[in-house]
Amino acid sequence: MEKTDTYKPLNFIEQIIEEDLAAGMSKDDLRFRFPPEPNGYLHIGHTKAIGISFGLGEKYNAPVNLRFDDTNPIKEEEEYVNAIKKDITWLGYKWDKELYASDYFQQLFDWAVQLIKDGYAYIDSQTSEAIAEQKGTPTEAGTNSPYRNRSVEENLDLFQRMKNGEFEAGTHVLRAKIDMADPNMLMRDPIMYRILYAHHHRTGDEWCIYPMYDWTHGESDYIEQVSHSLCSLEFKPHRKLYNWFRDHVFDYSKSRLPIPPKQREFARLNLSYTIMSKRKLLKLVEQGIVSGWDDPRMPTISGLRRRGYTPAALRKFVETVGVAKRDNVIDVSLLEFCIREDLNKTTNRVMAVLNPVKLIIDNYPEDEEELLETENNPEDETAGNRSIPFGRELYIEREDFKEEANRRFFRLTLNKEVRLKSAYIIKGEYVVKDDKGNITEIHCTYDPKSKSGSGTEESQRKVKGTLHWVSVKHAMPAEVRIYDRLFSDEAPDGHKDRDFMEFLNPESLQSVKAFTEPGLKNAQPGDRFQFQRLGYFCVDKDSTTDRLIFNRTVALRDNWAKKSKKQENP
Repeated sequence: MEKTDTYKPLNFIEQIIEEDLAAGMSKDDLRFRFPPEPNGYLHIGHTKAIGISFGLGEKYNAPVNLRFDDTNPIKEEEEYVNAIKKDITWLGYKWDKELYASDYFQQLFDWAVQLIKDGYAYIDSQTSEAIAEQKGTPTEAGTNSPYRNRSVEENLDLFQRMKNGEFEAGTHVLRAKIDMADPNMLMRDPIMYRILYAHHHRTGDEWCIYPMYDWTHGESDYIEQVSHSLCSLEFKPHRKLYNWFRDHVFDYSKSRLPIPPKQREFARLNLSYTIMSKRKLLKLVEQGIVSGWDDPRMPTISGLRRRGYTPAALRKFVETVGVAKRDNVIDVSLLEFCIREDLNKTTNRVMAVLNPVKLIIDNYPEDEEELLETENNPEDETAGNRSIPFGRELYIEREDFKEEANRRFFRLTLNKEVRLKSAYIIKGEYVVKDDKGNITEIHCTYDPKSKSGSGTEESQRKVKGTLHWVSVKHAMPAEVRIYDRLFSDEAPDGHKDRDFMEFLNPESLQSVKAFTEPGLKNAQPGDRFQFQRLGYFCVDKDSTTDRLIFNRTVALRDNWAKKSKKQENP
């Protein structure tokens, strides 16, 4: 194939598919799936698996199933099912069929019965501790269960009675009869069914035995005629078992693919300063460390959405990370770069002051105010302009003023000039302080002929600093939530001798009372803006017309590296 400007080399999964097509598989036989377990919310790590499967569907115009692997009723809830569907839809993907492993419980049971009849499965009545002890080690073979040679008739009777609810949980399990000396420990007579008295979110109390993941997963792929079963790298040791179950079911199914479904593994997405375990994320929720699964500090898709991330940014991130065969840790700064790049093109610029101090222009008429014209987004020619009110009294950022400053301070100080964004050049004159020495007012003067865009010679005059501001009279009060990384350690889950909770960042959330320009009064939850000179912000779902709440999506620049360096070298 001749390379062009738009040519992209095939990743290793695409190469496998192309080889299968060349070997006789039809494009009509291609079918992919995304199989989440509904035991929590999807997180940033899942976006890679979603992007790979649905991306292949788009590339080959092939259907993609959304299948919920719902075989553990203790941890699974309908809430998670609905959240997963919402997240995938929000990312912009469409599935062909919505399916559930629980749809196949009867078929899986029937196949398990056939395996028993053929001598490939048996009922083990030992404790879980005894079974684990007999597994052996990676270098030592396991030992056979004393129940391994039960008769077919006894196994069938016990299995049916397990299904009928005649035994207590933990008294019996169904195991595949493979090889207790196999070097792959997953092949040492794996458990296929366990007794579990729990209400299932879809099947109710119909079943009291539930199939294990390894038995369910591959057979579900087979039932659905999935051509390529794609999963993360930790499932590579499971591939041999996947194939064993698949091959022993071939004889029992009426439909067959020309090439059997195959499992292939890719490196999972690991992100710095983040944990990806749903169990540990649930712990953060249950202990109230975060406000919920959609807390903007969480790496969940719902949390990222609430924080202001866009589908385009997440898809770009996954595309940039690519498909690899080896696990590695992606720096979170790449994710932040992707959202900055997207929001820079798509968000309107507005002015907001997060740490206000009053600025009074002494020579500006007291009763006068005017509307100043400014562009909404210089990166978007279609974004147009808006008018913002200007008056004698303004709010500016407290950090933008120093009474005394060196030559490298290009913001406001006494006896020096700066420009107010889209307005005038001002000069610092004096300050007013309270009895504790805190500055309460900054007084300045302005050059009436220096108005931005007026075309006068004075308006063209260059000064080194430009400040954002908000008119005191017209300012809209708002709560602004400044979010930072939830963990202070780059690998909070990577310390064997320390719990990940020890690395929680105590400054991951700060709430400040701010003021915005009045045009944001009608901003709706989900609306995104660039607060000039500060960063990108999103209206939170808790926001109302009477109480504006903004979440900081990301700062304009990556300040974390600088902050971390200071902590290392105080």
